[in-house]
Amino acid sequence: MTQTDMSLQVLPRLVAFDLDDTLAPSKSAMPPAMATALRRLLDVVPVCIISGGQMGQFRDQVLAHLDADADELSRLHLMPTCGTRYYTYDPSRAESDEDAWTLVYANDLTPEQIRTGFEIVEAQARRLGLWEDKTWGEILEDRGSQITFSALGQEAPLDAKRAWDPTGEKKAALRDAVAPLLPDLEVRSGGSTSVDITLKGVDKAYGMRRLAKVTGIALEEMIFVGDRLDPEGNDYPVKALGVPCQAVGGWQDTVTYVTSLASLIASQTHDGEDPAAQVSLGARL
Repeated sequence: MTQTDMSLQVLPRLVAFDLDDTLAPSKSAMPPAMATALRRLLDVVPVCIISGGQMGQFRDQVLAHLDADADELSRLHLMPTCGTRYYTYDPSRAESDEDAWTLVYANDLTPEQIRTGFEIVEAQARRLGLWEDKTWGEILEDRGSQITFSALGQEAPLDAKRAWDPTGEKKAALRDAVAPLLPDLEVRSGGSTSVDITLKGVDKAYGMRRLAKVTGIALEEMIFVGDRLDPEGNDYPVKALGVPCQAVGGWQDTVTYVTSLASLIASQTHDGEDPAAQVSLGARL
């Protein structure tokens, strides 16, 4: 159990989360206990989920299991592919049977960047002996604003993923081989079996900076919760940016932390102030 510190000097105006192994097991549904805790938090403060996954993962892993009402969803910010895409909830669209999750912006790769990225990643993975024959789903995925190499496929079971590269050496070797061949793009380790490729300078720190600009909430007024805040982890750029962070060892830790945090915020909210009021996008995009 990762130790949590609830002695906050200033209550956060927004709480941001990683997805896999923070809110849910990797590529799996968010457990009911986590959904309950997250709804409680949404009742008292805006929440952002930022992950290397695409919007479809957010829908399958989180939204399909959150059971949140329109007010709660209106306070939820979704940033797939490390914040290169940003979605907010529009209740008026839901009333007209449209997709209520509205794309605010997207920073997509060009078709040529995607084609070249696919070719180079596959060639280097084969050269290093990392192109597996037995997979669960596609190894290479075009996520619009991100190319993702998943060694065992997107649908690989957790046990197989954890066993494939427990030390991270395989991912690091592929990243180091590919990066010099794609000098105009960012190549970094992603999840437990993945390597992600985006525009240069794009990582979760990029997404958090965009979030601060869009919402008008300063980075030091946020808290980021993640399971890979170590220097080799894909959450580390947020910590290096100076955002207050809470490390967790899995979704069970997150449930404990979020439940305590929601109670603390609720107990210290006075004079009718609503810290969960939806922030305005204004003209800051």
